[in-house]
Formats: sequence, structure tokens, C-alpha cells
Amino acid sequence: MTLATLLAIDASDGVTFVTREALGLIFIVNGLAALLVLLGRMRGAARSLLFLKAAALMLLGVLIIQPPVSTEWALALLFGLAFALDGIGRIATGLVVRFAGWRTMALIGALEIAVAGLIITEWPLPHNRNIPFCIALLLALSGWLLLRIGFMFRTLESEAAILALPIFGGRGWYDNAPVMIDTGDEPAPDQPMIVHVWTPVGSAYAPERRLLVDRYVAAVDGHGVISTGHAALEMPPDLYISHYPAMEVERSSSDFIASLRATGENDLKGRFQPSYAYESDWWCPADQNVEFRNYSPRRLRVFWAGYKQDDTYNLTNRNCSVVVAQALDAALEGSLASRFPWLRLLRLLSNPDIWVAAMIRTRAHSATWTPGLVLDYARTLARIVEQSDVAWSTRLLGFLKRGRHGPIDGNEVRPA
Repeated sequence: MTLATLLAIDASDGVTFVTREALGLIFIVNGLAALLVLLGRMRGAARSLLFLKAAALMLLGVLIIQPPVSTEWALALLFGLAFALDGIGRIATGLVVRFAGWRTMALIGALEIAVAGLIITEWPLPHNRNIPFCIALLLALSGWLLLRIGFMFRTLESEAAILALPIFGGRGWYDNAPVMIDTGDEPAPDQPMIVHVWTPVGSAYAPERRLLVDRYVAAVDGHGVISTGHAALEMPPDLYISHYPAMEVERSSSDFIASLRATGENDLKGRFQPSYAYESDWWCPADQNVEFRNYSPRRLRVFWAGYKQDDTYNLTNRNCSVVVAQALDAALEGSLASRFPWLRLLRLLSNPDIWVAAMIRTRAHSATWTPGLVLDYARTLARIVEQSDVAWSTRLLGFLKRGRHGPIDGNEVRPA
């Protein structure tokens, strides 16, 4: 918040220059980290997508530090466009989904659109001052959020999960956050925890392809029926989390929008599937799977014991993906505990995957969790919490070797 104040005051041109250089370096470092750390551990389509993302980050960083031409207007336009699109998206999802707190979300979207207008119209500051002002605003909001969480930690009981804090209670998704009496160190789990995802396009019959929509929202099959996919979580041998409507609901394109409202009239009686084997035989095997070995089985069991007391199903507020995301958060809490927590915190803050996970959570909170978002979230968390047994130098050499020989065939993405 102090840094935000200094940027907002913008006492000298040197502050603006330092801000630009720092932003450019952040983009370049994140792009290099994505290439050197992540690319060597991915294959197929995901590898190509990650390469494009890393290249775009580094290109943007270079353009910010050393623009080939004067880019004040271009940067202002990009910032304004980003604020406007995000604001429109928040308002649209709030009006459609109508989840708890949707009015606040719509108000934030309206404020973003107003900020976009101020940036483009150069009022009250010119473009070369507007950008640092926007950065200062984002820093101030982040600082205020950290202060709120810090003060909440002071009053958090040791038995309660972090997810029980009021700051996570907006959607009611963490009402079943684990509350446990400390019994000492927990032994390492014997079996991996597996996230199973049936993507919309992967589980639909002869789907009509729609870019991004059929990956993250829903796919329309050859008969015109909507397929939203499915997500489940398994901890062998006896725990399986899969929330499904008790009666199969086939939604056509015409009534799909009405079913998206997270209100009581769209609540359905749900059921909990008994096992992955049953679900695979009854429907089809999951087309994507992510494994975790560094997690807390006890926290996962406590969460599931509370959640399954209510089988109510809602397409956008209490669905299969929502419960899997909640279960992941519950099971992974404390998995990176260290004797040097401040060092661990600094390492996490410098890890691009932390920021990717935060972005995914923000998108889900502004609308809902979908199987596509859960898949991205699980893969990102796996890269964060799973300890790699491959040395940095080996991964770097592997990346350079793959860069010479081109992409590897196949669509399978190995979990970390």
C-alpha cells in the first residue's frame, strides 16, 4: 500500500520509468520461468499452448521496456480494453448466474468500465500518468486484501481451516471447511489422490466444436443436447467424491440459459456416485486425470463427511466441479508447511503458477467452477505442491532438446 501511494503521487518522472522497467522485467521473468520450468514437464497440445503463452509474456515485457515506437496511447488503449472487457464479463455473468453477491460483482464490473473510460479519455490524468495510477490502484487493493487476511489470521482458531475465514464465505462454498483437533503430524498418504475430469467436448457424442466454449463451458452434441462435462475426485480405496443430479437432466440450447441461475428454483435433488469404476461403466472413462501425492487424507475425509450431509445439486452453485475444487483446497491446505515459512512464502510468490491458480479461482468465483476450470486448477496446483524429482539442469536440457526436435505427439498431459 505504501508503494501504491508513491506510484499514485508520482512525484517524479523517475518513478514512472522504474514502474515501466519493473513491469517489463516481471513479464519477461514469468515467460522465462514458464519455458524453463514447465515446458519440460508437459507434452502435446498443452505444451504448444504454454509455449505461446510464454512467448507472449516475454514479447510484452520487451515492448514495455523498449518500445519500438511511442506506445503511450497503445498501452492506455490496452489497459482500458482489459478493464472494459473484464467489467462487461463480470456484469454479464452476474446477471445470468445471479449467485449470492452478484450485485456487488456487477458493481465492480461497472467501476471497471468507468476506469476504462477515464483511461481512454485522459481524464483526470494524461496517458503517461494513468497507467501508474491503475497499477497503484491494483497494488492498493492487493495490500488491503493482505491486511484483512493478516488480521483474520490473528483470530483464527488452530482447529479451523483457513477456508473458514469470512473472506472465503461469499458464495457459501466453504461452509464445510474442515474443523479438526490437532493430533500431531499426519503420516504420508499411501495412495494418490486423483482428480478425474470428463471435459464437455470429450464426453459429448459427435460434438459441434466451438473454440474455448466447449473446453470451459459446454459442448453441443450431434443431437443438439448440451453436455457440460463432469468432475470427480478419488482417494483409493474407499473415498470417492462425485456429485450428480438424482435424475438425468438433458438441456437443450433454448432452456440452458435459464438453468444457469444459482437460485433456489434451479435446485435439484442430487446423488453421490459410489466409485470411479461404477461411473466409468455407467457413462465413460474420464478423458483427463491429475494425481496428487502430497495432500492430507484426514482433511479430505473431514470435508467430505460434512459436505455429503446435503445432496442438493445446483448447476452453477453446487455442482460436481464446485465440490471437487472445494475438496482440493481442503486436502492441500498445509501441504507445503515448512520450518522456514517466510522463505516458503517468498518462493511461492515468485512462482508463476500461484498467480495462474489465483486467476482461475477469480474466474470461477465470478461465475462458477466448470470441469475445464477444475482441470486447469488441478494441473496448476499439482505443479505447485508436488515435489519434482528432476533436477533444474536436467529439465533445462530436456527443454532445449525438445525445442530442437519440435513438439511431441499426443494429447496426454502428465500430472506433476
